[in-house]
Amino acid sequence: MQKQSLLTGNITSSLTKFAIPFMFTILLQQFYGATDLFVVGHFATTSDVVAVSIGSQIMMMLTHMILGLTTGTTVLLGQYFGAKNEERLSKTVGGAVPLFASIAIIATIAMLFLCSKIVSLMNTPTQAIDVTRSYITICSSGLVFIIGYNVISAIMRGLGDSKSPMIFVAVACVINVVLDLVFVCNFGMGASGTALATVIAQFGSLAFAIIFLRRRGIGFKFHTHDIRFERKTTRDTLVIGSPLALQNILVSISFLFITLIINRMGLVASASAGVVEKLIGFLMLPSIAFSAAVSTMAAQNIGAGQFARAKKSMWAGIRISLCCAIVVCTYSQFFGETLTRLLTADQAVITMAAEFIRTYSLDCIMVAFVFCMNGFFNANCHSMFSMTHSIISTFAGRIPLAIFFSGLPGATMLTIGFAAPASTLISIILCFFFLRYLSKIDRKIANSPAFNVNN
Repeated sequence: MQKQSLLTGNITSSLTKFAIPFMFTILLQQFYGATDLFVVGHFATTSDVVAVSIGSQIMMMLTHMILGLTTGTTVLLGQYFGAKNEERLSKTVGGAVPLFASIAIIATIAMLFLCSKIVSLMNTPTQAIDVTRSYITICSSGLVFIIGYNVISAIMRGLGDSKSPMIFVAVACVINVVLDLVFVCNFGMGASGTALATVIAQFGSLAFAIIFLRRRGIGFKFHTHDIRFERKTTRDTLVIGSPLALQNILVSISFLFITLIINRMGLVASASAGVVEKLIGFLMLPSIAFSAAVSTMAAQNIGAGQFARAKKSMWAGIRISLCCAIVVCTYSQFFGETLTRLLTADQAVITMAAEFIRTYSLDCIMVAFVFCMNGFFNANCHSMFSMTHSIISTFAGRIPLAIFFSGLPGATMLTIGFAAPASTLISIILCFFFLRYLSKIDRKIANSPAFNVNN
Protein backbone atom coordinates (compact mmCIF):
# COMPACT_ATOMS: atom_id res chain seq x y z
CA MET A 1 0.00 0.00 0.00
CA GLN A 2 1.30 3.47 -0.96
CA LYS A 3 1.43 5.25 2.38
CA GLN A 4 3.00 8.65 2.98
CA SER A 5 4.74 9.83 6.11
CA LEU A 6 2.58 12.47 7.75
CA LEU A 7 4.40 12.31 11.08
CA THR A 8 7.74 13.73 9.96
CA GLY A 9 9.19 16.04 7.34
CA ASN A 10 8.00 19.34 5.93
CA ILE A 11 4.33 19.83 6.85
CA THR A 12 3.32 21.82 3.78
CA SER A 13 4.99 19.38 1.41
CA SER A 14 3.51 16.29 3.08
CA LEU A 15 0.06 17.85 3.25
CA THR A 16 0.14 18.83 -0.43
CA LYS A 17 1.32 15.39 -1.59
CA PHE A 18 -1.57 13.81 0.32
CA ALA A 19 -4.18 16.34 -0.84
CA ILE A 20 -3.47 16.33 -4.58
CA PRO A 21 -4.56 12.70 -5.22
CA PHE A 22 -7.67 13.33 -3.13
CA MET A 23 -8.39 16.43 -5.25
CA PHE A 24 -8.18 14.34 -8.41
CA THR A 25 -10.44 11.74 -6.80
CA ILE A 26 -13.14 14.39 -6.28
CA LEU A 27 -12.65 15.64 -9.84
CA LEU A 28 -13.17 12.11 -11.15
CA GLN A 29 -16.30 11.77 -9.01
CA GLN A 30 -17.63 15.05 -10.41
CA PHE A 31 -16.91 13.80 -13.92
CA TYR A 32 -18.53 10.49 -13.03
CA GLY A 33 -21.75 12.23 -12.05
CA ALA A 34 -21.72 14.65 -15.00
CA THR A 35 -21.40 11.80 -17.50
CA ASP A 36 -24.86 10.40 -16.68
CA LEU A 37 -26.51 13.79 -17.20
CA PHE A 38 -24.55 14.48 -20.39
CA VAL A 39 -25.44 11.14 -21.99
CA VAL A 40 -29.18 11.30 -21.24
CA GLY A 41 -29.17 14.97 -22.20
CA HIS A 42 -27.97 14.09 -25.69
CA PHE A 43 -29.38 10.61 -26.27
CA ALA A 44 -32.59 10.35 -24.20
CA THR A 45 -35.76 12.26 -23.36
CA THR A 46 -36.41 15.27 -21.15
CA SER A 47 -38.06 12.96 -18.61
CA ASP A 48 -34.83 10.97 -18.40
CA VAL A 49 -32.89 14.18 -17.78
CA VAL A 50 -35.27 15.13 -14.96
CA ALA A 51 -35.02 11.62 -13.48
CA VAL A 52 -31.21 11.66 -13.44
CA SER A 53 -31.15 15.21 -12.05
CA ILE A 54 -33.56 14.47 -9.18
CA GLY A 55 -32.38 10.91 -8.56
CA SER A 56 -28.70 11.81 -8.46
CA GLN A 57 -29.45 14.62 -5.99
CA ILE A 58 -31.12 12.13 -3.64
CA MET A 59 -28.33 9.57 -4.02
CA MET A 60 -25.69 12.27 -3.47
CA MET A 61 -27.36 13.29 -0.22
CA LEU A 62 -27.23 9.67 0.93
CA THR A 63 -23.58 9.40 -0.15
CA HIS A 64 -22.71 12.52 1.86
CA MET A 65 -24.29 10.89 4.91
CA ILE A 66 -22.12 7.80 4.41
CA LEU A 67 -19.02 9.98 3.94
CA GLY A 68 -19.73 11.61 7.30
CA LEU A 69 -20.01 8.24 9.03
CA THR A 70 -16.86 6.83 7.41
CA THR A 71 -14.91 9.86 8.62
CA GLY A 72 -15.17 8.27 12.06
CA THR A 73 -13.20 5.28 10.74
CA THR A 74 -10.63 7.56 9.06
CA VAL A 75 -9.98 9.54 12.25
CA LEU A 76 -9.70 6.46 14.46
CA LEU A 77 -7.27 4.75 12.10
CA GLY A 78 -5.23 7.94 11.82
CA GLN A 79 -4.86 8.19 15.58
CA TYR A 80 -4.05 4.51 16.04
CA PHE A 81 -1.61 4.67 13.12
CA GLY A 82 0.19 7.59 14.77
CA ALA A 83 0.25 5.70 18.07
CA LYS A 84 1.58 2.57 16.25
CA ASN A 85 -1.16 0.53 17.90
CA GLU A 86 -1.55 -2.34 15.41
CA GLU A 87 -3.99 -4.24 17.60
CA ARG A 88 -6.47 -1.36 17.56
CA LEU A 89 -5.84 -0.79 13.84
CA SER A 90 -6.88 -4.36 13.12
CA LYS A 91 -9.92 -4.16 15.41
CA THR A 92 -11.03 -0.85 13.87
CA VAL A 93 -10.85 -2.19 10.31
CA GLY A 94 -12.55 -5.41 11.39
CA GLY A 95 -15.25 -3.52 13.26
CA ALA A 96 -15.99 -1.28 10.28
CA VAL A 97 -17.01 -4.27 8.13
CA PRO A 98 -20.11 -5.47 10.05
CA LEU A 99 -21.03 -1.91 11.09
CA PHE A 100 -21.23 -0.54 7.56
CA ALA A 101 -22.62 -3.79 6.16
CA SER A 102 -25.54 -3.36 8.57
CA ILE A 103 -25.92 0.30 7.58
CA ALA A 104 -25.92 -0.73 3.90
CA ILE A 105 -28.70 -3.27 4.45
CA ILE A 106 -30.83 -0.85 6.47
CA ALA A 107 -30.29 2.00 3.97
CA THR A 108 -31.16 -0.24 1.01
CA ILE A 109 -34.41 -1.47 2.57
CA ALA A 110 -35.37 2.08 3.62
CA MET A 111 -34.71 3.54 0.16
CA LEU A 112 -36.63 0.80 -1.64
CA PHE A 113 -39.56 1.17 0.75
CA LEU A 114 -39.62 5.00 0.65
CA CYS A 115 -38.79 5.45 -3.04
CA SER A 116 -42.29 6.46 -4.16
CA LYS A 117 -42.71 8.89 -1.25
CA ILE A 118 -39.36 10.51 -2.02
CA VAL A 119 -40.29 10.98 -5.67
CA SER A 120 -43.54 12.64 -4.56
CA LEU A 121 -41.85 14.93 -2.01
CA MET A 122 -39.47 16.19 -4.70
CA ASN A 123 -42.46 17.49 -6.71
CA THR A 124 -41.32 15.41 -9.66
CA PRO A 125 -43.13 16.35 -12.90
CA THR A 126 -45.86 13.83 -13.76
CA GLN A 127 -44.18 12.75 -16.99
CA ALA A 128 -40.98 11.83 -15.13
CA ILE A 129 -42.41 10.06 -12.05
CA ASP A 130 -42.06 6.50 -13.31
CA VAL A 131 -38.58 6.88 -14.74
CA THR A 132 -37.37 8.75 -11.63
CA ARG A 133 -38.72 5.98 -9.41
CA SER A 134 -36.93 3.42 -11.59
CA TYR A 135 -33.65 5.37 -11.42
CA ILE A 136 -33.71 5.63 -7.62
CA THR A 137 -34.77 1.98 -7.20
CA ILE A 138 -31.90 0.67 -9.32
CA CYS A 139 -29.31 2.92 -7.64
CA SER A 140 -30.61 1.99 -4.19
CA SER A 141 -30.20 -1.70 -5.03
CA GLY A 142 -26.47 -1.05 -5.40
CA LEU A 143 -26.01 0.87 -2.14
CA VAL A 144 -23.94 -1.95 -0.66
CA PHE A 145 -21.31 -1.35 -3.37
CA ILE A 146 -21.33 2.43 -2.89
CA ILE A 147 -20.92 2.07 0.87
CA GLY A 148 -18.28 -0.65 0.47
CA TYR A 149 -16.17 1.58 -1.77
CA ASN A 150 -16.43 4.54 0.62
CA VAL A 151 -15.45 2.40 3.61
CA ILE A 152 -12.33 1.08 1.86
CA SER A 153 -11.41 4.62 0.77
CA ALA A 154 -11.87 5.88 4.33
CA ILE A 155 -9.56 3.13 5.61
CA MET A 156 -6.91 4.00 3.02
CA ARG A 157 -6.99 7.71 3.85
CA GLY A 158 -6.78 7.02 7.58
CA LEU A 159 -3.58 5.05 6.96
CA GLY A 160 -2.07 7.87 4.89
CA ASP A 161 -2.85 6.52 1.41
CA SER A 162 -4.78 8.95 -0.79
CA LYS A 163 -3.59 7.48 -4.11
CA SER A 164 -5.37 4.12 -4.00
CA PRO A 165 -8.90 5.64 -3.67
CA MET A 166 -8.11 7.72 -6.76
CA ILE A 167 -7.35 4.53 -8.68
CA PHE A 168 -10.59 2.93 -7.46
CA VAL A 169 -12.65 5.91 -8.65
CA ALA A 170 -10.84 5.91 -12.01
CA VAL A 171 -11.88 2.28 -12.52
CA ALA A 172 -15.50 3.19 -11.74
CA CYS A 173 -15.36 6.15 -14.15
CA VAL A 174 -14.14 4.06 -17.08
CA ILE A 175 -16.78 1.36 -16.51
CA ASN A 176 -19.53 3.96 -16.06
CA VAL A 177 -18.72 5.91 -19.25
CA VAL A 178 -18.57 2.78 -21.37
CA LEU A 179 -21.80 1.31 -19.98
CA ASP A 180 -23.64 4.67 -20.18
CA LEU A 181 -22.97 4.73 -23.91
CA VAL A 182 -23.93 1.06 -24.33
CA PHE A 183 -27.14 1.12 -22.27
CA VAL A 184 -28.40 4.56 -23.31
CA CYS A 185 -27.14 4.98 -26.89
CA ASN A 186 -27.34 1.37 -28.09
CA PHE A 187 -30.15 -0.09 -26.00
CA GLY A 188 -32.20 3.10 -25.44
CA MET A 189 -32.61 2.43 -21.71
CA GLY A 190 -32.57 6.12 -20.77
CA ALA A 191 -32.23 7.02 -17.07
CA SER A 192 -32.60 3.37 -16.05
CA GLY A 193 -29.57 2.57 -18.19
CA THR A 194 -27.44 5.21 -16.46
CA ALA A 195 -28.58 3.88 -13.06
CA LEU A 196 -27.64 0.33 -14.03
CA ALA A 197 -24.30 1.56 -15.36
CA THR A 198 -23.66 3.31 -12.04
CA VAL A 199 -24.40 0.19 -9.99
CA ILE A 200 -22.19 -2.03 -12.16
CA ALA A 201 -19.41 0.57 -12.07
CA GLN A 202 -19.56 0.73 -8.27
CA PHE A 203 -19.48 -3.06 -8.08
CA GLY A 204 -16.46 -3.13 -10.40
CA SER A 205 -14.67 -0.48 -8.35
CA LEU A 206 -15.33 -2.35 -5.08
CA ALA A 207 -14.22 -5.69 -6.56
CA PHE A 208 -11.05 -4.08 -7.91
CA ALA A 209 -10.35 -2.48 -4.52
CA ILE A 210 -10.73 -5.80 -2.68
CA ILE A 211 -8.43 -7.62 -5.14
CA PHE A 212 -5.97 -4.70 -4.96
CA LEU A 213 -5.82 -4.87 -1.16
CA ARG A 214 -5.50 -8.66 -1.09
CA ARG A 215 -2.41 -8.41 -3.31
CA ARG A 216 -0.83 -5.27 -1.85
CA GLY A 217 -1.79 -5.80 1.79
CA ILE A 218 -3.10 -3.23 4.21
CA GLY A 219 0.19 -2.37 5.87
CA PHE A 220 -0.25 -4.25 9.15
CA LYS A 221 -1.35 -7.66 10.40
CA PHE A 222 -5.08 -7.99 9.95
CA HIS A 223 -6.88 -10.91 11.56
CA THR A 224 -10.15 -12.26 10.18
CA HIS A 225 -11.42 -12.89 13.70
CA ASP A 226 -11.42 -9.10 14.14
CA ILE A 227 -14.27 -8.85 11.63
CA ARG A 228 -16.99 -8.52 14.22
CA PHE A 229 -18.94 -5.95 16.14
CA GLU A 230 -16.80 -4.52 18.90
CA ARG A 231 -18.35 -2.13 21.37
CA LYS A 232 -15.48 0.36 21.53
CA THR A 233 -14.93 0.53 17.76
CA THR A 234 -18.64 0.90 17.00
CA ARG A 235 -19.12 3.53 19.70
CA ASP A 236 -16.09 5.63 18.72
CA THR A 237 -16.86 5.45 15.00
CA LEU A 238 -20.43 6.62 15.53
CA VAL A 239 -19.47 9.28 18.10
CA ILE A 240 -17.17 10.89 15.55
CA GLY A 241 -19.05 10.10 12.34
CA SER A 242 -22.72 10.56 13.27
CA PRO A 243 -22.55 14.35 13.83
CA LEU A 244 -20.82 14.74 10.46
CA ALA A 245 -23.41 12.55 8.74
CA LEU A 246 -26.25 14.59 10.25
CA GLN A 247 -24.46 17.81 9.33
CA ASN A 248 -24.12 16.73 5.69
CA ILE A 249 -27.80 15.78 5.47
CA LEU A 250 -29.06 19.03 7.02
CA VAL A 251 -26.78 21.19 4.88
CA SER A 252 -27.98 19.37 1.75
CA ILE A 253 -31.58 19.98 2.80
CA SER A 254 -30.82 23.66 3.37
CA PHE A 255 -29.63 24.01 -0.22
CA LEU A 256 -32.96 22.57 -1.36
CA PHE A 257 -34.72 25.36 0.56
CA ILE A 258 -32.54 28.00 -1.08
CA THR A 259 -33.27 26.49 -4.48
CA LEU A 260 -36.99 26.85 -3.76
CA ILE A 261 -36.44 30.52 -2.84
CA ILE A 262 -34.57 31.24 -6.07
CA ASN A 263 -37.09 29.26 -8.15
CA ARG A 264 -39.65 31.96 -7.33
CA MET A 265 -37.56 34.43 -9.33
CA GLY A 266 -38.24 32.61 -12.58
CA LEU A 267 -36.87 29.96 -14.91
CA VAL A 268 -33.68 31.84 -15.82
CA ALA A 269 -32.83 32.45 -12.15
CA SER A 270 -33.47 28.79 -11.35
CA ALA A 271 -31.21 27.65 -14.18
CA SER A 272 -28.54 30.17 -13.16
CA ALA A 273 -28.53 28.85 -9.59
CA GLY A 274 -28.10 25.30 -10.88
CA VAL A 275 -25.15 26.32 -13.04
CA VAL A 276 -23.41 28.15 -10.19
CA GLU A 277 -23.98 25.31 -7.71
CA LYS A 278 -22.18 22.96 -10.12
CA LEU A 279 -19.30 25.42 -10.61
CA ILE A 280 -18.88 26.16 -6.91
CA GLY A 281 -18.29 22.45 -6.31
CA PHE A 282 -15.24 22.69 -8.57
CA LEU A 283 -14.04 26.06 -7.25
CA MET A 284 -14.02 24.73 -3.68
CA LEU A 285 -12.06 21.59 -4.57
CA PRO A 286 -8.75 22.77 -3.01
CA SER A 287 -10.39 23.54 0.34
CA ILE A 288 -12.27 20.22 0.33
CA ALA A 289 -9.11 18.25 -0.50
CA PHE A 290 -6.90 20.01 2.05
CA SER A 291 -9.59 19.65 4.69
CA ALA A 292 -9.43 15.86 4.26
CA ALA A 293 -5.63 16.00 4.27
CA VAL A 294 -5.61 18.06 7.48
CA SER A 295 -8.01 15.61 9.13
CA THR A 296 -5.75 12.62 8.39
CA MET A 297 -2.47 14.37 9.15
CA ALA A 298 -3.74 15.88 12.40
CA ALA A 299 -5.24 12.55 13.51
CA GLN A 300 -1.98 10.69 12.96
CA ASN A 301 0.05 13.33 14.79
CA ILE A 302 -2.41 13.46 17.69
CA GLY A 303 -2.08 9.69 17.95
CA ALA A 304 1.70 10.14 18.08
CA GLY A 305 1.37 12.83 20.75
CA GLN A 306 2.58 15.56 18.38
CA PHE A 307 -0.16 18.09 19.10
CA ALA A 308 1.81 21.15 17.95
CA ARG A 309 2.48 19.53 14.56
CA ALA A 310 -1.20 18.62 14.27
CA LYS A 311 -2.20 22.27 14.72
CA LYS A 312 0.47 23.43 12.29
CA SER A 313 -1.01 21.13 9.65
CA MET A 314 -4.30 23.00 10.04
CA TRP A 315 -2.66 26.38 9.46
CA ALA A 316 -0.71 25.01 6.48
CA GLY A 317 -3.96 23.73 4.97
CA ILE A 318 -5.62 27.11 5.50
CA ARG A 319 -2.75 28.99 3.84
CA ILE A 320 -2.73 26.82 0.72
CA SER A 321 -6.53 26.70 0.44
CA LEU A 322 -6.72 30.48 0.90
CA CYS A 323 -4.21 31.14 -1.89
CA CYS A 324 -6.24 28.96 -4.27
CA ALA A 325 -9.49 30.59 -3.13
CA ILE A 326 -8.21 34.12 -3.76
CA VAL A 327 -7.23 33.15 -7.31
CA VAL A 328 -10.61 31.58 -8.23
CA CYS A 329 -12.58 34.33 -6.50
CA THR A 330 -10.66 37.08 -8.32
CA TYR A 331 -11.16 35.28 -11.63
CA SER A 332 -14.88 34.98 -10.94
CA GLN A 333 -15.18 38.74 -10.38
CA PHE A 334 -13.83 39.67 -13.81
CA PHE A 335 -14.30 36.62 -16.03
CA GLY A 336 -17.36 34.90 -14.54
CA GLU A 337 -19.04 34.44 -17.92
CA THR A 338 -16.18 32.27 -19.16
CA LEU A 339 -17.04 29.88 -16.32
CA THR A 340 -20.82 29.90 -16.61
CA ARG A 341 -20.60 29.50 -20.38
CA LEU A 342 -19.07 26.06 -19.80
CA LEU A 343 -22.37 24.66 -18.57
CA THR A 344 -25.00 26.45 -20.66
CA ALA A 345 -25.50 28.04 -24.08
CA ASP A 346 -28.37 30.29 -22.97
CA GLN A 347 -27.01 33.86 -22.90
CA ALA A 348 -29.57 35.03 -20.35
CA VAL A 349 -28.54 32.23 -17.99
CA ILE A 350 -24.83 32.85 -18.68
CA THR A 351 -25.17 36.52 -17.71
CA MET A 352 -27.30 35.98 -14.61
CA ALA A 353 -25.15 33.07 -13.40
CA ALA A 354 -22.01 35.20 -13.84
CA GLU A 355 -23.66 37.85 -11.67
CA PHE A 356 -24.51 35.25 -9.03
CA ILE A 357 -21.04 33.74 -8.96
CA ARG A 358 -19.41 37.14 -8.33
CA THR A 359 -20.76 37.25 -4.77
CA TYR A 360 -21.16 33.49 -4.19
CA SER A 361 -17.47 32.91 -5.01
CA LEU A 362 -16.53 34.99 -1.96
CA ASP A 363 -17.56 31.90 0.00
CA CYS A 364 -14.52 30.09 -1.43
CA ILE A 365 -12.33 32.39 0.69
CA MET A 366 -14.45 31.80 3.79
CA VAL A 367 -14.52 28.01 3.54
CA ALA A 368 -10.73 27.92 3.16
CA PHE A 369 -10.73 28.62 6.90
CA VAL A 370 -13.77 26.63 7.96
CA PHE A 371 -13.09 23.39 6.07
CA CYS A 372 -9.50 23.05 7.31
CA MET A 373 -10.48 23.98 10.86
CA ASN A 374 -13.22 21.36 10.71
CA GLY A 375 -10.61 18.83 9.59
CA PHE A 376 -8.55 19.65 12.68
CA PHE A 377 -11.55 19.54 15.02
CA ASN A 378 -12.69 16.18 13.61
CA ALA A 379 -9.18 14.77 14.12
CA ASN A 380 -9.49 15.86 17.76
CA CYS A 381 -12.80 13.96 18.04
CA HIS A 382 -14.74 17.23 18.20
CA SER A 383 -17.01 16.48 15.25
CA MET A 384 -20.00 17.48 17.39
CA PHE A 385 -18.76 21.07 17.30
CA SER A 386 -18.24 20.88 13.52
CA MET A 387 -21.86 19.83 13.19
CA THR A 388 -23.11 22.48 15.64
CA HIS A 389 -21.51 25.52 14.03
CA SER A 390 -22.49 24.30 10.53
CA ILE A 391 -26.12 23.96 11.56
CA ILE A 392 -26.08 27.38 13.25
CA SER A 393 -24.56 29.13 10.23
CA THR A 394 -26.92 27.33 7.84
CA PHE A 395 -30.25 27.67 9.60
CA ALA A 396 -29.56 30.92 11.47
CA GLY A 397 -27.57 32.46 8.63
CA ARG A 398 -27.71 31.03 5.11
CA ILE A 399 -31.47 30.40 4.79
CA PRO A 400 -32.71 33.55 6.64
CA LEU A 401 -30.20 35.71 4.73
CA ALA A 402 -31.24 34.19 1.40
CA ILE A 403 -34.88 35.00 2.25
CA PHE A 404 -33.91 38.53 3.37
CA PHE A 405 -31.77 39.35 0.33
CA SER A 406 -34.35 37.91 -2.09
CA GLY A 407 -37.03 40.11 -0.49
CA LEU A 408 -35.12 43.38 -0.90
CA PRO A 409 -36.53 45.88 -3.45
CA GLY A 410 -34.90 45.21 -6.81
CA ALA A 411 -33.26 42.03 -5.48
CA THR A 412 -31.00 40.24 -7.95
CA MET A 413 -28.90 37.10 -7.96
CA LEU A 414 -25.95 39.34 -7.08
CA THR A 415 -27.51 40.30 -3.74
CA ILE A 416 -28.70 36.77 -2.95
CA GLY A 417 -25.17 35.54 -3.53
CA PHE A 418 -24.02 37.39 -0.40
CA ALA A 419 -25.99 34.94 1.76
CA ALA A 420 -23.36 32.20 1.36
CA PRO A 421 -20.19 34.07 2.46
CA ALA A 422 -22.10 35.99 5.15
CA SER A 423 -23.36 32.78 6.75
CA THR A 424 -19.93 31.11 6.54
CA LEU A 425 -18.49 34.13 8.37
CA ILE A 426 -20.63 33.05 11.35
CA SER A 427 -18.89 29.66 11.27
CA ILE A 428 -15.46 31.29 11.09
CA ILE A 429 -16.16 33.35 14.21
CA LEU A 430 -17.43 30.29 16.11
CA CYS A 431 -14.45 28.21 14.95
CA PHE A 432 -11.91 30.75 16.19
CA PHE A 433 -13.62 30.94 19.57
CA PHE A 434 -13.57 27.16 19.84
CA LEU A 435 -9.94 27.00 18.71
CA ARG A 436 -9.05 29.46 21.45
CA TYR A 437 -10.88 27.26 23.93
CA LEU A 438 -8.96 24.19 22.76
CA SER A 439 -5.64 25.98 23.10
CA LYS A 440 -6.35 26.29 26.81
CA ILE A 441 -6.92 22.57 27.25
CA ASP A 442 -4.25 21.11 24.94
CA ARG A 443 -3.11 18.80 27.70
CA LYS A 444 -6.58 17.26 27.89
CA ILE A 445 -7.00 16.55 24.17
CA ALA A 446 -5.21 13.21 24.43
CA ASN A 447 -7.72 12.19 27.09
CA SER A 448 -10.76 13.16 25.03
CA PRO A 449 -13.86 11.26 26.29
CA ALA A 450 -14.62 10.28 22.69
CA PHE A 451 -11.34 8.49 22.19
CA ASN A 452 -8.05 7.64 23.89
CA VAL A 453 -5.37 6.01 21.76
CA ASN A 454 -3.90 4.23 24.75
CA ASN A 455 -7.10 2.38 25.60
